[in-house]
Amino acid sequence: MDGVARIVERLVDAGVRRSDLAASARSLAREEAPLRPSADAEALGALVGLGPLEPLLADDSVSDVLVNGPDDVWVERSGVLEPVDVAFPDAQAVVAMVERVVSPLGLRIDRASPAVDARLPDGSRLHALIPPASVTGPVVAIRRFTSAVRDLDGLVRTGTATEEAAAMLRGLVADRANLLVCGGTGAGKTTLLDALLGETGGGERIVTVEDAAELHPGPHAVRLEGRPPNAEGVGEITLRVLVRHALRLRPDRIVVGEVRSGEALDLIQAMSTGHAGSMGTVHANGPAEAMWRLETLALTGDGAPAPEAIRRQLWSAVDAIVHVERRGAGRRVATIADVEEGDLCERGAW
Repeated sequence: MDGVARIVERLVDAGVRRSDLAASARSLAREEAPLRPSADAEALGALVGLGPLEPLLADDSVSDVLVNGPDDVWVERSGVLEPVDVAFPDAQAVVAMVERVVSPLGLRIDRASPAVDARLPDGSRLHALIPPASVTGPVVAIRRFTSAVRDLDGLVRTGTATEEAAAMLRGLVADRANLLVCGGTGAGKTTLLDALLGETGGGERIVTVEDAAELHPGPHAVRLEGRPPNAEGVGEITLRVLVRHALRLRPDRIVVGEVRSGEALDLIQAMSTGHAGSMGTVHANGPAEAMWRLETLALTGDGAPAPEAIRRQLWSAVDAIVHVERRGAGRRVATIADVEEGDLCERGAW
């Protein structure tokens, strides 16, 4: 067994924490070959996991890691972007890091396939582009699901929701209202959806459908996760296919982590056919925009009925919309609106 293989084996056996991974690899490299140049040990540390990004992802205050080039790395902490003193040796090292983490997932990134989207073992989402798709060189964005708040009381404590809003949301979940959570990127839609799931209790069978499994639906739950095509361009599992499977799993509630394509039609139909209390999130800047967007997405699905039929079904299926938004470094439940007879009635705004 060569030195690198021995080091990897020792790291696995020791169960090294992510924050200590690169440093431990460097230390073991020096033990294996104390007379070799220290640069070799540093290079090995960069070859483990996400290399120089590992300490950033071990920091609970970091929600996003953004690599704009080998020596241009940023993080988001508490809603604020800031540069960090982290660098890769060169652009090829960035590409090698991405290849290292996506290849075990059956994915690839190269000039023929210059973009990749993957879920890391800890649930983080990685998206990367390289030339020719990226003019500036390799670009990587890693979003972490870091929220430790998984109930409405926690959202009240952190200032994300008022007591009044939390009471309204509890009532909607208890009444098995069909809910949409809308907002922009990073507004806290998934965190709120997770908190709403915490109000459902343990007596219901919940089936979640997500691109990347981030939700924690409780004891009696089935979690379904989509999958992109593999390196050969096959094996894709779309959310629309999973929503259809979910309907056959005897769900009390179906929850779609993010509606972004033709699965909108299937979710609307599920809400209309006996699966009361179903939920989903959608990118939109307010309740009205959420309804328009869901209608547009439903029209993109194969076999979609006429727009007028989708519109009628949509407005009868959805009971309420919760709009969340970023305000400075924080997130807030901004509006809760009821959907009634083709109109939106604001229940509360904060």
